[in-house]
Amino acid sequence: MAPVRTAAAAALLSVAIVSYFLCKTTQKKFSQRKKLQQRRNGLVAAVGNTPLIRISSLSNATGCEILGKAEFLNPGGSVKDRVAVKIIEEALESGALAEGGVVTEGSAGSTAISLATVAPAYGCRCHVVIPDDAAMEKAQILEALGATVERVRPVSITHRDHFVNIARRRALEASKLSSTCRKENQVNASDSSQINGHSISEEEQNMNFSSECKGGFFADQFENHANFRSHYEGTGPEIWEQTGGKLDAFIAAAGTGGTVAGVSQFLKDKNSNIKCFLIDPPGSGLYNKVTRGVMYTREEGEGRRLKNPFDTITEGIGINRLTENFKMAKLDGAFRGTDIEAVEMSRYLLKNDGLFIGSSSAMNCVGAVRVAKALGPGHTIVTILCDSGMRHLSKFHNAEYLSEHGLTPSATGLEFLGLS
Repeated sequence: MAPVRTAAAAALLSVAIVSYFLCKTTQKKFSQRKKLQQRRNGLVAAVGNTPLIRISSLSNATGCEILGKAEFLNPGGSVKDRVAVKIIEEALESGALAEGGVVTEGSAGSTAISLATVAPAYGCRCHVVIPDDAAMEKAQILEALGATVERVRPVSITHRDHFVNIARRRALEASKLSSTCRKENQVNASDSSQINGHSISEEEQNMNFSSECKGGFFADQFENHANFRSHYEGTGPEIWEQTGGKLDAFIAAAGTGGTVAGVSQFLKDKNSNIKCFLIDPPGSGLYNKVTRGVMYTREEGEGRRLKNPFDTITEGIGINRLTENFKMAKLDGAFRGTDIEAVEMSRYLLKNDGLFIGSSSAMNCVGAVRVAKALGPGHTIVTILCDSGMRHLSKFHNAEYLSEHGLTPSATGLEFLGLS
């Protein structure tokens, strides 16, 4: 009987050990969730639940109810606040990011600003890599928020030095530095360029990853499904509730694709009769992907591929590849928009509605009018007012810059969209 007792004891011991570690893991997850809940009571609690406002001038001109989700009223000033919160919280819950770590991202501006805004609420820092043709005020805002900003030249996403690819490397560098510090467990005070014999490259020093850094996490807004989930679980349900489910169409431009995908899929799940559309700026291939099933730009189709395919004044929208987020969009069609239409729309809304909006918001409103004309009067159409014009002073709202690019607005009404 002794062998039986021994085997039984061993089995009980194994169960006890497994139970112990499961209990520890559960306690750790519970503690993490409790901590995240406490964070939500501060700045993070102000993210989302933005008002849905009637854009009176466009509604009156088209005979439709055109409503804009005022995402510029989020604490970080844009729709990307939702994405930043979701990405960071999911990373903390999974253990991919630790408190004291650094979140890196390659962003033309808004997502970076949102990450820099909310990261401190989670005890984290932010490192951002942006193209050097992005509006200068975005970099200034990021630095004021305490983020480390790295400006690089615009290149194709396939190039190792595309801003997104550099951001991915920075996360690895931060994690490598953190790992080395943990292993060595002391700093060589006599040589700031070494950590216990481990030489830190000049590049790593310039990135300002200190020995206290608890690792890096690449936010990866283009491919991270947390982006989609932030809108499927937040923006979409809010629009549904605010309209009482009585809407006919939704339209928005896409950069990462998270907003248009999350909102369109949620609305379609609630009512398949709701029409969802894309508005696409110059240089982007998404219009052709939606309407023809082929990913290419008009310039490529005409055999005149541009050195920089994003040949548009709008920022944060338009892309020439399919992201994991955009793949989940449920769209009924797409419209093209032009730079001059976006510029004219922004001035029209400022004059008639007091709305001071950025380039992507203006393009979305161009899209809303296009949908209104296609559907006819009597329909309710929702779009996204992504951010305000405050981040676009050096380009989109700069008369000299617009003049240099032949984009000086001159319309007195909506004649640029075929309306009197």
